[in-house]
Amino acid sequence: MITISDRETIFRLVQEHPQLQAILASVGFTEIVKPGMLATVGRFMNLRQGSSLRKIDFQTLQDRLRENGFELKEDSHE
Repeated sequence: MITISDRETIFRLVQEHPQLQAILASVGFTEIVKPGMLATVGRFMNLRQGSSLRKIDFQTLQDRLRENGFELKEDSHE
């Protein structure tokens, strides 16, 4: 299992783990595959913020990530 933080920016997570882009898109982060979106919005948005904005159930996101070998660490700081 690869541990990732829910507070890390989406841009950084995808840079470190490129396979995350397809996983996140499949769960509802559809904008992530549009040219430029990852490099702009993804630089300041994290998984917690993104799931709230896209109205994606956080448990669903955690489950999908787990199915694909990622453990989502929930950090308590904002």
